[in-house]
Amino acid sequence: MLKKLVSLCVVGALFSISALAQEAESARYDRALAAGYKAQFICSGLWNGGKSLADIKADELTGIYERIADIVPTLAEEVDETERQVRVRFAEDAPPRVAIWNSQSGCTAMPIGFDGIQNGPSARTRKFFDDQFWPMGDRNAVVQTSARSTGFETVATRAFQSEIYGGKTSAVLVIQNRGIQAETYKAGQDLHTAQRTWSVAKSLAGTLIGHSVQQNMVDINAPVTNAEWQKHGDPRASLTIDNLMRMSSGLVSDTAGNRTDPLYMGGASVTERATSWPLLYKPGSRFRYANNDTLLAVHAARAQHLDRKYKLGNYIAEEHDFDPFAFFQKLGMTRTYAETDWQNNYILSSQVWTTARDLGRLGMLYLNNGMWNGERLLPEIWREFVSTPSGPQPEGRNFGYGATFWLMNQSEGIPKDTFAGFGNRGQYLVIIPSLDLVIVRRGYDSSDSRFDIEAFTQDVVAALKS
Repeated sequence: MLKKLVSLCVVGALFSISALAQEAESARYDRALAAGYKAQFICSGLWNGGKSLADIKADELTGIYERIADIVPTLAEEVDETERQVRVRFAEDAPPRVAIWNSQSGCTAMPIGFDGIQNGPSARTRKFFDDQFWPMGDRNAVVQTSARSTGFETVATRAFQSEIYGGKTSAVLVIQNRGIQAETYKAGQDLHTAQRTWSVAKSLAGTLIGHSVQQNMVDINAPVTNAEWQKHGDPRASLTIDNLMRMSSGLVSDTAGNRTDPLYMGGASVTERATSWPLLYKPGSRFRYANNDTLLAVHAARAQHLDRKYKLGNYIAEEHDFDPFAFFQKLGMTRTYAETDWQNNYILSSQVWTTARDLGRLGMLYLNNGMWNGERLLPEIWREFVSTPSGPQPEGRNFGYGATFWLMNQSEGIPKDTFAGFGNRGQYLVIIPSLDLVIVRRGYDSSDSRFDIEAFTQDVVAALKS
């Protein structure tokens, strides 16, 4: 009996030691994530966004994920203006987390444990067209006062009053009849201040895929050609880009909404994270909002680009590459940065930085039904495609889902053809073709105070109709 008691005590002690070790490891990992998050946002905020360090700490680094919220303020940052790098140490016996900026794709978070020198992609000239006429540039962008609607300006101003719509608004832009009718920014920000789009990036991803379709480089209905799924017997090879764009892949992941912390904060790569999840439901049979679906759609589109170029023997020019930088330059979205992981995979589920006016330009591309400066950039049917529901829809919400865009077709007082990009912390791009109207709202909302985009859109529409 005594031996049995001793044995049980030993087992219990070992279990306690193991639990304590696991708890310490988990705490260390959270600190590594917090350090990566802080390095990434300071890096992007400074050199993509043009923000001050004080504003970044006040806006970008508050109201964030509960998992790291209390850790982030305790970690000291080191900003290297010469090399455009930010380093944040999380442990005495480990290298700091590092984020590195380049003029093409913004900031790249290096993996945990990185301790070296990383050169970014070869430099590409980022041209600014500020002196050109709107919408390519900023000249004459704002409608003359005599032709402007005071109703729009009133609603835009009210967006900054949290007691009316909630949230913490940083920018509002209303475009109607191709001109800016209302434009307002919080103190410290202006027309050239960029913020992270969060999940509005998914709508940007869908637009880039549409451009690839227009170039005859991508077939959204063909089975994906991701190398990771091509081994015989892998059922995921039956997925299409259309399934992925509509959040109906049938893939499972670790959390609801598929948070992807290792990718957004841990410096993991798209290929090692997004491609690893198994198929749980028949593709096209179930709606499940997931970052992975967008990451995989972009990954598959790039694979098709490479495959098509290979089959054609390199007869396709570089302008037919999957190239967000070139596409945004073509639209005059000169302050938009599509960031990548350290293996140069685009993180187009969330990690794009852009200005309110650049989002307005994207909305105008859809008002123009894919035409820009006399050139067709999107297929003629693309606007209808992204704004039309197909198959399973979200449950328990007042919004439907098309293909990388949310649908605001069920809301009273809002036209049925309204579709929108929605992003965390209150990023919104609302497009209403029937009213020739684009609404942009940027914010730094927190989980306990979210902006009511439905009510705001209703009020903007009412101001137009009055």
